[in-house]
Amino acid sequence: SLEGGEGAGKSTQIRLLERKLRARGLDVLTTREPGGVPAAEALRTLLLTGGQDQWTVTSEALLMTAARVEHWHKKIAPALTQAQWVLCDRFSDSTIAYQGIAGGLGVDRVKALQAWALGTAEPDLTLVFDIPAAQGLQRTEHRAGTQAGERRFEDKGETFHNRIAEAYRQIAKENPLRCTLINADQPVGIVESQVWAAVASRFSLPA
Repeated sequence: SLEGGEGAGKSTQIRLLERKLRARGLDVLTTREPGGVPAAEALRTLLLTGGQDQWTVTSEALLMTAARVEHWHKKIAPALTQAQWVLCDRFSDSTIAYQGIAGGLGVDRVKALQAWALGTAEPDLTLVFDIPAAQGLQRTEHRAGTQAGERRFEDKGETFHNRIAEAYRQIAKENPLRCTLINADQPVGIVESQVWAAVASRFSLPA
């Protein structure tokens, strides 16, 4: 999975990583959360558009998890069964960061929800893209997703997104075997090289 705050460059890097893996003859599925399957995409629209008071943080966590369950059972798990490589733009760590830590719902509560909904499902490797909140938010002003009105989380403000950035650093620190923290405040090519180094090392792939 690829994780990080808004504007961290995940979408760019997931495409570059997919290209490198395919060039090595690997069967790759690239997907995103919330979304990936029709029901989850419908929930994505509900969650990412509208006003700040549209959902409580509890409802956000429940809806994000509902979307994840659909995504996991209908797309990710079947792909893994077919020995595909799955690259996912966000997974459970996003709910821990956004709703559990920054939203104040509580890490233990969100982890319990994820465990109840998904069991032990988690990524083999999580790349955590770290970028100052202000810079990340500035980047989002120019990306395609925001043109569709998906700005509900971006519009929560810099204080909230500073908490998100710190939340992801905390997640990476607490999960050193699964997570690799990557400085996303660098040129795309340098970040791409660091992403590949992490993936190649974890899965014993040739450079």
